[in-house]
Amino acid sequence: MKSFDALVVGAGAGGLFAAARLTRLGYRALVVERLDRVGGRASTHEIDGFKVNNGAIVIEVGGITQETFEEVGAEFDVRRADPPILYRIGGKDADITGGGWGMLLSRLTRHGAKLLSGIGAAREDSGLPDTALSTADWIRRYTKNESVHGVFRNMCGSVFAVGSEELPARVFLTYFTRRSAFKKFGFCPDGTIGIWNALADVITAGGGEVWLDSEVRKLTVDAGRVTGALIARDGQDTHVACRFAVSDTGPAATVGLVGEQHFPAGYLTSVRSGDRPSAMISVNFASREPLITAPGLLSFAKTRRMCYVANFTATCPEMAPEGWHLYVGTAVPQPAVGDFDEAAETELLMADLRDQIPGFDRARVLSTVVTRDGWPPQRAVAGFDLPHTTPIPNLWNVGDAVKEYANGGTTACAETAKLVVEQIQRHYPVGVGGEPTGA
Repeated sequence: MKSFDALVVGAGAGGLFAAARLTRLGYRALVVERLDRVGGRASTHEIDGFKVNNGAIVIEVGGITQETFEEVGAEFDVRRADPPILYRIGGKDADITGGGWGMLLSRLTRHGAKLLSGIGAAREDSGLPDTALSTADWIRRYTKNESVHGVFRNMCGSVFAVGSEELPARVFLTYFTRRSAFKKFGFCPDGTIGIWNALADVITAGGGEVWLDSEVRKLTVDAGRVTGALIARDGQDTHVACRFAVSDTGPAATVGLVGEQHFPAGYLTSVRSGDRPSAMISVNFASREPLITAPGLLSFAKTRRMCYVANFTATCPEMAPEGWHLYVGTAVPQPAVGDFDEAAETELLMADLRDQIPGFDRARVLSTVVTRDGWPPQRAVAGFDLPHTTPIPNLWNVGDAVKEYANGGTTACAETAKLVVEQIQRHYPVGVGGEPTGA
């Protein structure tokens, strides 16, 4: 039986961030991934020479993500898009870089002063609305302008993978007034998988292992603690032992790996109520001619469903064969949480692409992807996340189902990984076996 300090279930963003941090500190980590590549829902695959991302597409620059790469010694090959985002308002693409909310609202309506004051008030705790109020309803307090509502709806979809009717206004305002809010971001020329490969290299170089095409069948528990796992690998079952475990599969799947009998009823109830995956629809397409001028993201004030179009090859021409331009258009269905008509919602996205992107009808559609249910863009709606700790003291969750309040995407995964590793370091010092130390 192989033995490791850390067993990390899943090589998605959260799992790799956690394993790389643990490796840097001197722990021996095993990362087990059922797919044939790292990155999980933020990975990349090739279609006829095009590097097509299957989930997260932009990576924040200058925040905790880049800090993590620098701390663990991994290459951070992300090229910034400048400007990062343009807004199509009234048929024109506006760059509000440096102008903030005031410039954006002035482009949308002549009556943006009240809304701007509401955003300003949210910088103080007393100015944040009640948790039950949706972002859409909060905006209705100030304006009925369709373009304003459209921009805010698409912001919610782009960052949190839900519509403005489903996202609490308190989450939205906290994110945009107090967090990094993705002010700077870019693309990896190898596709998003490129940065995850860099983290995997750090793990293996530091004495850890990354097992692809392998699946954790069961986490074994003895005396109330995780002691190891049963893993299907190379056509046979393998047992491994560990001091502690970190799961990047989401709390519901983690409970399934351990067995409900090992958790108190209250925790099981909270896991079931918090298991609210959202959904997105993406169309990856390519063209011989440039279709948009935005070097990063192009967002919209008036669309049926489409939140944004990303232009990869403006900064990373390596992502497409020579002479081609690579894009993705992404929409959040209605509703984003729960059941919806995939065919109808996909057609609304296609209609938006035809209306908003001249030349789209001549483009080559590489793939149309619906992410939902067990493979969602976000495993929990922001504001309804579970804690990353579990009732089992040496088992933690990381990833986008246990985000810190009002965060999202891979940045949230980096944050949860840092918090979990800090706890592990306190309770399970490197080189000290047996029971944990400290409270």
